Amino acid sequence: MNNSYDSNTQIGAQLVVRMLEAQGVTHVFGIPGAKIDAVFNALVDSSIETVVCRHEQNAAFIAGGIGRMTGKAGVAIATSGPGVSNLVTGLATANSEGDPVVALGGAVATSETLKQIHQTMDAVNILKPVTKFSATVGASDAIGEVVANAFRAAESGRPGAAFVNLPKDIMAAPCAHDVLPLPRFQGPGVADSAAIAEATRLINQADNPVVLLGMLASSPANAAALQDFIGRNNLPVVGTFQAAGAVGAHLFENFGGRVGQMANQPGDRLLDTADLVITVGYDPVEYPPSDWNGSNPRAIIHVDVLPAELDNCYRPQVELTGDIAQTLQALTPRLQRVGRAALSVSMLEAIQAERRHLRDESARRSGLPIHPLRLVYELQQLLSTDMTLCLDMGSFHLWIARYLYSFRARQVLITNGQQTLGVALPWAIAASIVRPSEKILSISGDGGFLFSSMELETAVRLKSNLVHMVWIDGTYDMVAVQEQAKYGRTSGIQFGPVDIVKYAESFGAVGLMIRMPDEIGPVLRKALELGGPVVVGVHVDYNDNHKLFEMLSGDGIH
Repeated sequence: MNNSYDSNTQIGAQLVVRMLEAQGVTHVFGIPGAKIDAVFNALVDSSIETVVCRHEQNAAFIAGGIGRMTGKAGVAIATSGPGVSNLVTGLATANSEGDPVVALGGAVATSETLKQIHQTMDAVNILKPVTKFSATVGASDAIGEVVANAFRAAESGRPGAAFVNLPKDIMAAPCAHDVLPLPRFQGPGVADSAAIAEATRLINQADNPVVLLGMLASSPANAAALQDFIGRNNLPVVGTFQAAGAVGAHLFENFGGRVGQMANQPGDRLLDTADLVITVGYDPVEYPPSDWNGSNPRAIIHVDVLPAELDNCYRPQVELTGDIAQTLQALTPRLQRVGRAALSVSMLEAIQAERRHLRDESARRSGLPIHPLRLVYELQQLLSTDMTLCLDMGSFHLWIARYLYSFRARQVLITNGQQTLGVALPWAIAASIVRPSEKILSISGDGGFLFSSMELETAVRLKSNLVHMVWIDGTYDMVAVQEQAKYGRTSGIQFGPVDIVKYAESFGAVGLMIRMPDEIGPVLRKALELGGPVVVGVHVDYNDNHKLFEMLSGDGIH
């Protein structure tokens, strides 16, 4: 292939944009500035839509949401100095969540790198600890190489964040190279055959194997193979919060529930009975091994795209490293398990009875402010197959992550790696772009809402058909509960009220309030039927939140 390109018709910034197009990028999210304006100018003549955001952190959040839902890296773009430093939290979140993102940052000219001038910053080294790849384009000849390798790093293995530093002189200089293509066929294959044979032996001889699902298990391709693996072998299964949707409705009786944050869930009881744990797409950041495998270490089979991070409490006997779907497809027909172990059967039956009891009790809760379980019950009735649900971090997040069920891969987006406040609304904007035919509902607490609520203007400008729900209690309650348990008092957790309806209306959105439990369903359905962004507020009774952090009693939460 001829790599030459007419330098009279192309500068560095134009090649950057052509590389984005070659990667299939349809949108970039960010804020312009003098050190990155050549790229913004080149975007005008491209097929890519530039979405101007109100904060670079949120641009990275939106790009992360794009990456999680599509498997292809979302793109954030910022100018030098504070523009790039504002990306840090968004990229750290994407990197720990396993969401592919490529961030482009402007920089001073290469001759000025070591000078103390306007917006000089060692961006590459600042971002290295929170990305998989962080590099400067040092010359026009390197543009295609650096951008291509950034995308490869972001999307391969366990996905994550990549950063490309773009000096303004290189972006403005002539560039004589064409787009650098990626290999037509790439990616890992099936795991080692000897490892598959040993995993087969261990699973077949185990008395009570249990499957533990992580984030990568919930990608659509992996979830399809996983469901065959579980169903054909009738295996009991639990999942971390980020594995939401990996288990189909037809396997609900095999599902012990979600685990995470504290080892106090029904799924933890099931996991504790296992003599063999098969982890699929699991990363320790989702649920530390010391929490579920510390006091009762058992044999582990690790199924993932990467080898395990060895830990005193996580020492796999077998690693099946490779493409997760292909590996499960190779393993499934070798197994000879039909009926679940008696211990798992009795445990799962007890969990199902607890679910029914909790559902019935939740439906009857009618007090004010509204109890979280009543809200979860109503949300469960509303969660249709054509809806995407995006969750922020906070006490409400634990109620939903533990007690609301989803049976579609990546239908529910949950933060757990960094537990970052403010992700829900940006993720909803991302969902409205990549899933335009779906209903989009995002939820935050009143604390997390204001971390990214300025992007409500972005949602209005894009005419995003989304509903953002705010659970209101006037505190950083998740912190308060833990402080109270540790110190017998709270500190730094209260803030003032915001009129949610007027706030929404000031941006040109619709604002609604839920004032009674029986209004939850009707108000949310009305909101979902309205065009454009809608913000819905509801006052919540968090008096039972301390139970989220207590060890589980025999009869669940009451």
